[in-house]
Amino acid sequence: MRGAGDELSIGERIAFYRARRQLTQRELAGLVGRSEEWVSSIERGRRQVRRLDVLTAVAAALRVTLPDLMGQPVLMEDEQGDDDIPAVRDSLMAPRRLSRLLYRAQEATGPPDPAGVGRYAEQVWFEYQAGRLGRVVRALPGLIKSAQELEDNPGDSRRGWAVSARVHHLASTTLSKVGEADLSWIAAERAMNAAEQADNPLVLASAARAGTHAFLANGRFEDALSLGETAAAWLRERMDDRDPEALSLYGMLHLRTAMAAARRQDRAAANTLLREATWASDRLGVDGNFWQTGFGPTNVELHRLAAALDLGDVAFVVDRAPRIDTSHMPVERTAAHLVDTGRALSLVARDDDALRTLLEAERVAPQLVKHSPVLRETVKSMYRRSPVTGGRRSSPLLGLAERVRAVS
Repeated sequence: MRGAGDELSIGERIAFYRARRQLTQRELAGLVGRSEEWVSSIERGRRQVRRLDVLTAVAAALRVTLPDLMGQPVLMEDEQGDDDIPAVRDSLMAPRRLSRLLYRAQEATGPPDPAGVGRYAEQVWFEYQAGRLGRVVRALPGLIKSAQELEDNPGDSRRGWAVSARVHHLASTTLSKVGEADLSWIAAERAMNAAEQADNPLVLASAARAGTHAFLANGRFEDALSLGETAAAWLRERMDDRDPEALSLYGMLHLRTAMAAARRQDRAAANTLLREATWASDRLGVDGNFWQTGFGPTNVELHRLAAALDLGDVAFVVDRAPRIDTSHMPVERTAAHLVDTGRALSLVARDDDALRTLLEAERVAPQLVKHSPVLRETVKSMYRRSPVTGGRRSSPLLGLAERVRAVS
């Protein structure tokens, strides 16, 4: 459904894929351990699937991916036309990636300067954190090509591999944000492979974050948990716990695994992982941004709320979210927090407050909001239950719904 049918609800997509598989509602209900009435209510929009683990089970029963049910990906667009995901795909799937030996002889120019590519990659990372996805997408094809050339460089190979790992990590994280889950996985695998060649624990720990993002984007929560925990334990044996960079990466791995645990409804594991992240943030003592992690006490609290929302603790999120000051955090983190808060408010039927919060998220990071599947589903639900006055719905809500393609 790439770019088409974005206005369909999750329930309508479930009905579509169920019919395609020629399953009755009773048969689907049996496959996911639910009642036929539950399936009927979901498909008719009378009930929402609030838990990602349940939605993942439905996707498996229908033999589709989690992004399929969430209506991803949609067409990447921005106002300046920086929307060339196909060019990113082409750069990741270049034939020369299949064999360095076969294509090495065709290289006409020497490799780029690792330091120069590395500096540019870090600049684009900051664009990502500022929520300017269009600029990141525009830069990625060239960055990926340079990273591939560095991998073929027989000179300062470790430096080149480290830069390649950072570039592919950025690609994976960006692609997961715009719903390109399969491409995100390809980029994450490249990041991990490059990081292993770099022979640097911090580079590998950072790349492992890309892997957890890709697993989460594909609904593979157990795999995300396994990778994050394994990487964190491996880093712990090699890190100096006074090193702010190592503490930041160690803490972020625990935050990502806490989210994976929450999405598979493992409350005990999520709380344990959050406690370990809290230890790292206390040791760090500040809200830093080493390795573009945005890690520190505030980010731990933001993930605590996000995990609580996935675990169904909506009242806790509604009560606590307004107390957290994110004005000093990267824009990407602030926007994600506002989307979570808006979703929580909508779940307790405070739609006016939810709309104000989501509009603020759009003001802060319009491109991130436009491509957020969670926000799109939240807006769809709010729009469908909003009152019709004088033959039309609330103009602000309708405008937001149109901009995020929750309605046609």
